[in-house]
Amino acid sequence: MARGEAAADDPARTLELLWREHRPTPTRRGPPQRVTVGEVVAAAVELADADGLDAVTMRRVAERVGVTTMSIYTYVPGKRVLVDLMLDSLYAAMPRPPWRARSWRKRLTVVAQHNRDLFSGHPWAATARPLSRPPLGPGLMAKYEYELAAFDGTGLDDVDVDAALTYLLGFVEASARAAVEAEAERSESRLTDAAWWEANAPLLAQIFDERSYPRAVRIGAAAGAAQGSAYDPDRAYAFGLQRVLDGLAPLITDEKDS
Repeated sequence: MARGEAAADDPARTLELLWREHRPTPTRRGPPQRVTVGEVVAAAVELADADGLDAVTMRRVAERVGVTTMSIYTYVPGKRVLVDLMLDSLYAAMPRPPWRARSWRKRLTVVAQHNRDLFSGHPWAATARPLSRPPLGPGLMAKYEYELAAFDGTGLDDVDVDAALTYLLGFVEASARAAVEAEAERSESRLTDAAWWEANAPLLAQIFDERSYPRAVRIGAAAGAAQGSAYDPDRAYAFGLQRVLDGLAPLITDEKDS
């Protein structure tokens, strides 16, 4: 087991770090620490934003904040906990303006857009969030409370509100992951979508026989012409979000808010 993994599997230690600013500071023996846990987390977020989550190692974070690799484990026991802290710091910084819109569709559209903005600014977060055990820190709890309030007045019971929010956020996260993957493919190939299609047009013309694939050729060509590429993340997001809201609409009893 790697250094720090045992401590990283201790949920009490993880929660202690997540809620460190909301708890009394314990008396600590030894020399004062040179940096704060918050500074360690901020440095890790900067690394992930610049080079992706794989670039975040305990050694690189230690170098960035100016401490030794060995001493960084006195702040955070391992990368698993560090990623939880990174995510919670992003959640804490999300905008939370008061809900004033009467329309539940408008409120949920804002929830979706806030999360999409989070993933656009920090693409690594779309693939880092654990589905079954989210980091239960103050940032996540504030985010959850705010987003649940967007469903006030919809007539949904508590269980359905939680399920509806999960459904909405799942769509946004899946869209963000698709956008990240599309951008990675473009970066790795060093070709725009238009340049890739142009370079492969002669071969594709031979492969894509209209007699064998009449719908694929016709509809694919129409979609490509409309989007300017085989896949447009913005168009896919806009279309999908409306279908998500349409799917929730039959459950909403307060139709005056629609």
